Amino acid sequence: MPGYTYDTGALIAAERNDRRVWALHQGVLSEGLTPTVPAVVLAQGWRGGPQPQMSRLLSGCRIETLSEAVARSAGSACALAGTSDVVDAAVVVGACARGDIVVTSDERDLLHIAAALGVALRTRQA
Repeated sequence: MPGYTYDTGALIAAERNDRRVWALHQGVLSEGLTPTVPAVVLAQGWRGGPQPQMSRLLSGCRIETLSEAVARSAGSACALAGTSDVVDAAVVVGACARGDIVVTSDERDLLHIAAALGVALRTRQA
């Protein structure tokens, strides 16, 4: 069973109390899964407190640190895709390594990076 990675769009949607994101999140948790949020995604989405809805979502997630290996892979992915968005690249690298579905509002950019890497990426709209 695939896991889930939340991109910045999912965090922002949660803070806006988007019902679709909350329904998806509850479904993921009810399956006994713990969604992953890369630390760089949290940094991109966090605008200081309080952000109660985002904090509530994050309490059910695993925050993934940016290791040197993932940082190097994300940098390489940026070079291959011709982009400078290391957050998107780190999301793609991590999600593909885990076989996760990415919950995002920016599917196009993520799929572009995945295509440049020659990997398949599954997404769900945030």
